[in-house]
Amino acid sequence: MTGRMEALAEEIVRLQGELDREIERRRKALGWTIKDRLVAFEHGLVAEQRKLRIGLGSYLSKSSLRSMLTAPVIYSLIVPIVLIDLWISLYQAICFRAYGITRVRRSDYIALDRARLPYLNAIEAFNCLYCSYANGVIAYVREVAGRTEQYWCPIKHAVRISAPHDRYRAFLDYGDAEGYRARLDGFRAALRGGREPRSTDNGAAPADAAATPSAASVTSRISTDSEAR
Repeated sequence: MTGRMEALAEEIVRLQGELDREIERRRKALGWTIKDRLVAFEHGLVAEQRKLRIGLGSYLSKSSLRSMLTAPVIYSLIVPIVLIDLWISLYQAICFRAYGITRVRRSDYIALDRARLPYLNAIEAFNCLYCSYANGVIAYVREVAGRTEQYWCPIKHAVRISAPHDRYRAFLDYGDAEGYRARLDGFRAALRGGREPRSTDNGAAPADAAATPSAASVTSRISTDSEAR
């Protein structure tokens, strides 16, 4: 990346840190805290929130026919999602170990905490559980795929793509043949170092600025590894 691109990436990371801190302030305002991935509500808050729970009979009576008819199709996705969860876990267990790539920690991407919210009835809690698992698996698969792409093809596309994964911004520019030959080993070495940026625990704000992973950190390590060679 150019100096300007790295500066912009660093600014994105700085703004993400500010957003995390604002989320933490909002969390405290809502009366709950998190420690070791366990949520704790302020005394008396659970009872108050339980009063807002809608009974199953009332909930079902207000559900539309459209919701009833499409529910089986929506829930049927659990089959391919579970299969890809199992297959991607097997894939990285075999292939990442074979190539020395640091494996993705599945628990960093799949959180099933929303189903325990006291103001959700059984159906709403199940829906939240389902969506949490499905989106968590997709995020987990995306990180495994991102590390695979960094190892085999760390090159940006010629056209702009929507919402690329975090590693993409450090990839080589399209058409940079010399850079590809000179730095491919560096990209691969960075994956073996076990120092890749990880998601913060459940959106918690980092303790300080140093705890926030730098968007250019992958690029910096790659450049260092390449020069060392």
